[in-house]
Amino acid sequence: MRQLTALDANFLNAEGGGTLTHIAGLAVLDPTTRPGNRLTCADLARLVAERASLAAPLRQRLVSVPLGLDRPYWADDPDFDPAWHISEVGLPAPGDDAQLAETVALLHERELDRSRPLWEAVIIQGLLGGRVAVYAKVHHAATDGVLAADILAALLDLSPEPRPVPEAGAEPVPAPSPAAMVSAGLTRSVFHPVAAARSLAQAAPYLDEVPLLGQLPGARRVARALQEALGRDPLPPGPRLVAPPTPFNGPVGRRRSVAFGSLPLAEVKRARGALGGSVNDVVMALCAAALRRWLDKRGRLPDVPLVAAVPASLRRRSAAADGANQVSVMLAQLPTHLDDPAERFTAMRQGMAAAKRRFAVTGGGWLDALSQLAPVPLSGPLVRLAMRTGSVRPINLMVSNVPGPQFPLYLCGARVLAYHPVSVVSDLTGGINITVFSYDGRLDIGIVACRDMVPDPGELIDHLDDALDELKGLLEP
Repeated sequence: MRQLTALDANFLNAEGGGTLTHIAGLAVLDPTTRPGNRLTCADLARLVAERASLAAPLRQRLVSVPLGLDRPYWADDPDFDPAWHISEVGLPAPGDDAQLAETVALLHERELDRSRPLWEAVIIQGLLGGRVAVYAKVHHAATDGVLAADILAALLDLSPEPRPVPEAGAEPVPAPSPAAMVSAGLTRSVFHPVAAARSLAQAAPYLDEVPLLGQLPGARRVARALQEALGRDPLPPGPRLVAPPTPFNGPVGRRRSVAFGSLPLAEVKRARGALGGSVNDVVMALCAAALRRWLDKRGRLPDVPLVAAVPASLRRRSAAADGANQVSVMLAQLPTHLDDPAERFTAMRQGMAAAKRRFAVTGGGWLDALSQLAPVPLSGPLVRLAMRTGSVRPINLMVSNVPGPQFPLYLCGARVLAYHPVSVVSDLTGGINITVFSYDGRLDIGIVACRDMVPDPGELIDHLDDALDELKGLLEP
């Protein structure tokens, strides 16, 4: 049996109000590559049943500790049936991408049932061109980005012919007894002050890297003094990150809006090669340009950079089997205030380099350390309070670039044409989230937003196309 870490549990604790913390993906498929030219719920349920042994989040559910004395455990669901998690909807004619985005937004607003394994898949029929889509979500408490890729790898194949999967040989993971859970919880409570002090010592020297705390007066000075006192490496210099007001910052509602699109990876790499930096630098610069156009069009363009949270994995591949979240965030400026595209790209590249240098010193462990400060019975209310930041803006939005395979994959024999991530928005992280996944020669983009703040994020997709054209213009002799 495996217990949720403090960070895992906080993804559960954060939910409430307008915040939901599941992550999802939209796979667009060509069903003509499979027999029968149609993907059904029974097909997908059969695949999950055959491969659930390869990915624990597919088959394990939460087991709560009596009286909430400790964090929940994961245990195999004795009544696990993939069919309970899979459904089908059909789009009315014409089945265009706007209708698909609207359907995905409605699906993304739904909470997951915590009495079952924390995932859901919906087959969406009726797309233009005979395509079919599969929207699948899993709770962030059960997976981070690397583990989500492992789940995809368990379900996808390299050819239309499904690969053979050995029968599961391991015994099911049972739920611990209530007495054992209570005993462990009481023991944790006794030793919590010592563990909390250790976590505080780990996080305090780098508090100027923590969203919200880093904006407090004197935070950098206090952090530097603690680094010197504890003999820690000093952080490389960096700008004080203060998020300006934007239309997508404030209390997030329960409604969602979604948009997706794709950019040619070869063009992005050509820009990277000519302008320097990395593919991620180009992605960040494209997002900065698109957001600048969107804000300027509304007369809401700040005269200072936006502040973006960029998720970063702390996981080593050798540790992937432990199943816990191992993720943190880097903070970076998006130079939306700069009009000149060349100057903007240079500032973006330099800003990301500075953010990476600072992150390399901190190791990103402050997020996990802060998650362990509060006693378990108090952690839920405190996390929900922290997530409701009101008028305070620790960051403006999240931007993530996830590398993926550069060859075609297949689901139940149907070729995956595109895979668009759909992530999380909240008061704390901003009312818009841009996630990019590179797959088979493209950058597949997924944008999710609070509908009250950004009713039509498809406009940002158009601006990302314009931003790439703008960068390509810099490459012309």
